[in-house]
Formats: sequence, structure tokens, C-alpha cells
Amino acid sequence: MNFQRGRPKEEPEINLVPMIDVLLVILIFLVVTTTYSKFAELEITLPEASDQEIDQNMERPEAIDITVTAIGEYTINSVPVKSASIEYLRDALHSAAKEQEDPLIVINGDENASYQSVIKIMEAARLAGYNKITFVTEVKPGN
Repeated sequence: MNFQRGRPKEEPEINLVPMIDVLLVILIFLVVTTTYSKFAELEITLPEASDQEIDQNMERPEAIDITVTAIGEYTINSVPVKSASIEYLRDALHSAAKEQEDPLIVINGDENASYQSVIKIMEAARLAGYNKITFVTEVKPGN
């Protein structure tokens, strides 16, 4: 029964503005709570520790010896490095390499050296264009 005879019947509408507002809030929530991971690639050859003797007369390519102390100090070929910034380490590696195209980087890290200290050396070597990196390990007797 239509009790309002003179007025035309209104068609129902769906108001989209509140629905868009809710979707935007959900989208903002998802963007804020999502974590993004960025992985840097470092091409390294990890050392293997063994108890076999190494022939000391074996021919070894020119190497750059880098020492990292427990407190984060660096030496390159027994010369102390003044700054621990990655750019300074890169430049020090370039000057230590001299004419070598791709020298072997040998990292001697103290067992209490921070992980970040070793990563700085690896990043500096990557920026310098050197990708032959190895680590010195010590084999304990009885292993």
C-alpha cells in the first residue's frame, strides 16, 4: 500500500564515500605495519677450517692482510687505519692494492670483534671492486 500517492518513489542509493574512507584506513594500516627487507649481496668465499697442514712453499697470490681488533680498530698490511668509515677503508684498500687488479683480501678478525666491524671491511672491498675475500681461522687442538 502506498500511503503517499502524490510523491514519486525514491530509488535507494549506496553512498560510496564511507566505504572508500574505510578502505583507505585499511590500506594505510597495511602499509605502516608491513616490513620491507633489503638484502645486499656480497660474493665471498667462506673459509673452511681443517687440521691438514698447508704447504708453506705453495704459491700464494698477492694478498692484503686486514686485522680487526676486539675494539673495532683496523690495520691494513700492519699499517693502522686512521678512520673506520667505509669510504676511508675503500681508499686504504685501493692504495694497499697498488697495481693489482683483484687482490685477495684476508680478514684476520679477533673472536670478540663486532660483526659490524667485519661487514665494514667487506663492504669497503665490494665498493673497491675486490671480490676475493677470505677469513683466517684457527684450528684448536683436539678438533
